[in-house]
Amino acid sequence: MPPTFADLGVPEDICRALNKRGITEPFEIQAATLTDALAGKDVCGRAPTGSGKTIAFGIPLIASAERAQPKRPTALVLAPTRELADQICSELKSFAGNVRVAAVYGGVGYGPQLKALRQGVDVLVACPGRLEDLLAQGELKLSEVTTVVLDEADRMADMGFIPAVRRLLDLTAPKRQTVLFSATLDGAVAKLTRDYQNNPVRHEVGEETPDITLASHVFWKVDRAERANITAEAVNAVWPAIVFCRTRHGSDRLAKQLGRAGIKAAAIHGGRSQRQRTRALADFSNGRVHALVATDVAARGIHVDGVASVVHFDPPEDHKTYVHRSGRTARAGQGGVVVSLLQKDQERDAIRSQKKVGLDEPFIQPDAGALRDLSPAPERELNTSPAPPEESGERRGGGQQRNRSRNGSGQKSRRSGSGQSRSANGKSRTNKNKRSGSGGPKAQNRKARRAHLQTGNR
Repeated sequence: MPPTFADLGVPEDICRALNKRGITEPFEIQAATLTDALAGKDVCGRAPTGSGKTIAFGIPLIASAERAQPKRPTALVLAPTRELADQICSELKSFAGNVRVAAVYGGVGYGPQLKALRQGVDVLVACPGRLEDLLAQGELKLSEVTTVVLDEADRMADMGFIPAVRRLLDLTAPKRQTVLFSATLDGAVAKLTRDYQNNPVRHEVGEETPDITLASHVFWKVDRAERANITAEAVNAVWPAIVFCRTRHGSDRLAKQLGRAGIKAAAIHGGRSQRQRTRALADFSNGRVHALVATDVAARGIHVDGVASVVHFDPPEDHKTYVHRSGRTARAGQGGVVVSLLQKDQERDAIRSQKKVGLDEPFIQPDAGALRDLSPAPERELNTSPAPPEESGERRGGGQQRNRSRNGSGQKSRRSGSGQSRSANGKSRTNKNKRSGSGGPKAQNRKARRAHLQTGNR
């Protein structure tokens, strides 16, 4: 029988708070690391995105948090992106009790952040850039920080934040607990561990890269002018979807094109304000839009359960990017669909990428109807209720751990799981279910758009 949170030494009040949210059974990374982290040991954890790391490091942070003086936090979490910092802060607040938790990151005004620091923050969640900015202004000091968490250290390395991370760590208390989580533990991350951790206990969970084999992968041959309409058909068939574009401008343009095709979409990229990015992510997580159109950099901060499909509108830069993009779906044991749109001159690169990630899928003509058969996700209706004015993304699904009797979207599946369905290459698969005829955009709109593509664009 797996251990409970209480078995791992989690304080009773935190157990109660987690239980109220339906979180009763620790995930693997939590079961592996909680006892050591609660004992004050340095921990070096390797675990993939979506594995429950926030609760794994958050519980020890909250349990050991000391009351802080104004502008002098006692615990610090460093995260690579605004969205991730916001999600961590929201997750911690859900079981923090009287512990004061706040986040600081760029892209928003200083006022609320300064107010929180001046009132006193026990656990500060921060992006390196804004944190260094506030330090330079004299708005806080890190000398009393005795617990530091580095979350997604590999992504901070990819984004060039390691020099800033080192400067910040040098400002914290010499005798501190340092907890590091990363999807990989080599290169710059390994050097951080050597230089800033004291005999860390190492725990590794899951694969170093997302297991994309749980998803169905299809590669569609398209002409450039057809891509937007075909993307609309793909999203129409299986959503919620994340659509990847190479540029900010391309993301904005595609979101508008999808809107004209009857698909509600929100763009998220570095050129949008933090408020716009937060609202886009909240609308996506709460089912108010069918698709999130994202650049690779912006997508680093997206942690949302229940993504039914991923569409590579623009090809990924390399096979590693293909894996990380595709890993946004088929998470936590759930299936998913990954669609790549390939123009003729892109097929050779796609063949090389397939070989490197262990795929061998044919390049076929688009068939949006077949995607529904490949998807295990239940059909769903768009959430048409207006977003609450105060909604800031704190109630979104990203990173939240739920009772395992539910699927990744937090909804009970309406699909029976009986029968057979086709795979991307024509082989039989389990879990075929008849389409309900409801859910998503209306079936007649789907049929009309498909007919339009067949007669007017091919």
